[in-house]
Amino acid sequence: MIRIVLADDHKLFAKGIEGILEEEDDLVVVGVFPNGRELCEYIADNQVDVVLTDLNMPIMDGFGVLDHCKELHPDLKVVVLSMYDEEKIYKNCIDKNADAFILKDADPDELIFTIHEVFEGRHVLNFDRVKKQATQGAYYDAFRLKYKLSRRETEIIQLIRDGIQNKSIADMLNLSKQTVETHRKNIHLTQLEDSVPINQVKSIISIYFSGPKCV
Repeated sequence: MIRIVLADDHKLFAKGIEGILEEEDDLVVVGVFPNGRELCEYIADNQVDVVLTDLNMPIMDGFGVLDHCKELHPDLKVVVLSMYDEEKIYKNCIDKNADAFILKDADPDELIFTIHEVFEGRHVLNFDRVKKQATQGAYYDAFRLKYKLSRRETEIIQLIRDGIQNKSIADMLNLSKQTVETHRKNIHLTQLEDSVPINQVKSIISIYFSGPKCV
């Protein structure tokens, strides 16, 4: 079980994140705090595996959380949650040894996989990956909603369609090979295969991504 604490002064957002994570069998949110100081006081006396922290908070901000955790709890994994996809902010976080950087409007699947990646020590830090977290087009969105796929799963399926192997997919998406393999195992194209015959999968993917068509 991965024990998680969250610091964010926006109560509605924090409760939403807590609800998403609690749906996972191996994740448990052991504390939610409105500022970094209360989070740091909690981790002083309680076992925690992963910290999720907003950057802009009263009393102690996310940079303060990073400084505190990395000085006093160097083995603790810290994931920054941010509204801003600015490279300067990203680099400031990485300079303070953040283990990952996630945009607040990223797909929930991205956050869940990132938590697993940092906990297992296989997360790949890359700003291009951050920029892609909230990027999608109309046909891309229609495809993933129709077949109940996450953004990341849809990206991987597009590359599978093009005959690209796991190692190359990992390099292109700035993921570890193990993460790609986990995604493929979870998908196994099952969401698609449950809906359409396997021999039609490639043609259905092509319909959605070959250009502007009526969906």
